[in-house]
Amino acid sequence: MAEQPVGEQAAPHRGPEYPIYPPPEYAWRPPVPRVVIKRDLLPAVSVLSTVALLGLAVGWLWSRLAPPQRKVITQDGRPANLTDESYHRFDALVIFMLLCFAAGVVAAVAVWYLRERRGPVVMLAATAGGALGGWLAMSVGKAWADGRWPAPSSVKPLDIVSVPPAIESAWAILLWPLATALVYGVCAAMNGMDDLGRRLG
Repeated sequence: MAEQPVGEQAAPHRGPEYPIYPPPEYAWRPPVPRVVIKRDLLPAVSVLSTVALLGLAVGWLWSRLAPPQRKVITQDGRPANLTDESYHRFDALVIFMLLCFAAGVVAAVAVWYLRERRGPVVMLAATAGGALGGWLAMSVGKAWADGRWPAPSSVKPLDIVSVPPAIESAWAILLWPLATALVYGVCAAMNGMDDLGRRLG
């Protein structure tokens, strides 16, 4: 059999070519999720106010759980700390911080279950509500604690009085919004959906 030149060799048989279906220009693509702002503004205000009102419950619980400090009245009429009673200053602060942390976790999980409103707008509202709730809990908690352990009308030397607890660091209120932002962020990271599941609501 004679060899054919390279340019004259027959092309290999490829069979019929079928069109690609659907064409690329008509292929379905999922919509790109966008941050919804206007539609979430009113629910965000409701979330902020509701989370902030939770501070009343936190303040009341703190006023009931935080221990007072017992002090003895000296000869000059001033209160002096008894042995180991100064540790209650730390107890009052830690109890308040634990309550704020628990409130932040509960608020974040509750807001996360608002599936149709998931997103940064509601998360920022819950975080701001946590900061406001922490301030409210510190304010009303101190007032309720003062009412629970009122100062005696008259004292004399060697009397033992109970001084109401106090929160000596205002930085403790930041634990609530930090816990809310952290837990909400973890829930969003574990979700795995581009729109955080809003369309499934």
